[in-house]
Amino acid sequence: MIEMRNVFKTYPSGMEALRGVTLKIEKGEFVFLVGASGSGKSTLIKLLLKEEDAASGFIKIGDFIATEMKRKMVPYLRRSLGIVFQDFRLLPDKTIYENAAFAMRIVEATPKEIRRQVPMVLALVGLSKKANQYPHELSGGEQQRAAIARALVNNPSVLLADEPTGNLDPETALDIMKLISDINHRGTTVIVASHAKELVDTLKKRVVALENGRIVSDQKKGVYTVEAQNYQVSY
Repeated sequence: MIEMRNVFKTYPSGMEALRGVTLKIEKGEFVFLVGASGSGKSTLIKLLLKEEDAASGFIKIGDFIATEMKRKMVPYLRRSLGIVFQDFRLLPDKTIYENAAFAMRIVEATPKEIRRQVPMVLALVGLSKKANQYPHELSGGEQQRAAIARALVNNPSVLLADEPTGNLDPETALDIMKLISDINHRGTTVIVASHAKELVDTLKKRVVALENGRIVSDQKKGVYTVEAQNYQVSY
């Protein structure tokens, strides 16, 4: 599903964000990316989204080879990906229904497809009764559920989440991660960048730890501890 081989990323400032990252994620996996700020988690996600280009190496996402892709093909890659951000990024002047529908209009879905699909994803995330409300009328957890609905509305094969619980209280954060886990159980490949040690411990998924742009640990479910730049993960 996703393969990265010997990937380097250096920003114009000279900062090396990724240093020889090699990673393979199978279809249907749930993977946490953990590590201190600046370890390379967000950069890795940006490379998968093609928001940034690798300096060198090989990146394949499904049938797309991102490191050889022409710019005109990027929108087609992104249609196969759903993205959830820490700060929700909902359109404030549109209802929750309209936010999800807007994501479908971008990919030129028909009105009929929108009328069928949007209620389904809002039901999936538990927001059917909030469809006609605006983002500012929702709690933080509800806004993140709306953002997840928007990310799922085009049936992506991969869901990317960059610190999706960073602005939420612990109880709400756990609810959101359980929702993302349920989505994974339906067959969607999930990659979550997170600082939330308690959530990582609770969900017991594959954990890839980064430090200074390098993968320092890649472990499946287990019963031991790994330290990466003072970030301790037990699972």
